[in-house]
Amino acid sequence: MKEERRRFSKQDFLDRQTKVRQSMTESDIDLLIVYDPANMCWLTGYDGWSFYVHQCVVIGTDDLLFWYGRGIDAKGAELTTDLDLENIVSYPDEYVMSSECHPMEFLATILKNKALNKKRIGLEKDNYYFSARAAESLYSKLPEAIFSDQTGLVNWQRAVKSDTEITYMRRAGMVIEGVYERVIKVVKPGMRKNDLVAEIMHAGAQGSHGHYGDYTSFVPLIGVGDEAAACHMTWNDKKLDNNEGMFLELAGAYARYHCPCSRTLFLGNPPQQYLDIEKVIAECIENAIEMFKPGNTCAEISDNFTATLKKYGYEKNNRCGYPIGLSYPPDWGERTMSLRGNDYTALEENMTFHFMPAIWFDDWGFEMTESIRVGQNGGECLSNVPRQLLVK
Repeated sequence: MKEERRRFSKQDFLDRQTKVRQSMTESDIDLLIVYDPANMCWLTGYDGWSFYVHQCVVIGTDDLLFWYGRGIDAKGAELTTDLDLENIVSYPDEYVMSSECHPMEFLATILKNKALNKKRIGLEKDNYYFSARAAESLYSKLPEAIFSDQTGLVNWQRAVKSDTEITYMRRAGMVIEGVYERVIKVVKPGMRKNDLVAEIMHAGAQGSHGHYGDYTSFVPLIGVGDEAAACHMTWNDKKLDNNEGMFLELAGAYARYHCPCSRTLFLGNPPQQYLDIEKVIAECIENAIEMFKPGNTCAEISDNFTATLKKYGYEKNNRCGYPIGLSYPPDWGERTMSLRGNDYTALEENMTFHFMPAIWFDDWGFEMTESIRVGQNGGECLSNVPRQLLVK
């Protein structure tokens, strides 16, 4: 059972830990407290729906590395990591959601006992999971430590994917192909939006081409009719109407690796405005795929996209993509680079992005997106969903 849960070799994790330690040395810190569950998983393999309570991985520039979390989650760390039992450290349940004590106070005591209370400690301060109270607990209990914000330190080490990671993302691409096959088969006027989402979620978990589907970091986003002007809407029980358009922002996931893929679906005969923007967005994607190769910058891809839109009289004032890979709710992005005009990060082979040339108008919207691997001769789309307006 343990081996079934371990998705990478022990050497893979040792190599990742070495990369992080080198970056820590360059950032002049001794310890890093890693709160982001994707970073925890990437460093150690730890996987569990336990990120609603305080947990972390503590890594030092020497050989120090241990998982720290709630007592009832320690078995999950044993099952999903190669850590020795002494490096799976838990806190008592009285610290869970207490107004009187905090898990970071207990961690501070552990660090003191290890003579680490005067070290230079990095924190992932701008992270969904790390709270103000967690920081305050560490500051008050470790007054001699020197703290610094190291948000993104681990995230940046994850940017270039290994061959195994790319394989997992391709499998996620097969999962999303199966999801859209199911959508086209079952969707029809009169169907409730929640019933369509139930089909999406069932197909996503069932998987495709022999590969199971993991849960995705976003729930299915669905914008129908004028709600398609709002990019992050979820579903209700309203019935789908004939001659109505909708966007579907979905992803397949495999072993926590994601392949987002959005499409726009129209029930009935699509009006000319849908057909016009379909051609423009398709051209944007074709142009971009060629540019996803080493040396090109995020800004160059964004500028090319913006110029294509402008040529046809459209504009978009937000980024057109971001890096993807291993992730947990509430976001499938890696929170490092952005495909926007002021990001001059140069692409490297096996970086992976969600290229998202979606565009929203006052009372409708259109999404057609691709997950793309940076390749020596241009981008590789990680799924093969028909790149067109889906009509039924």
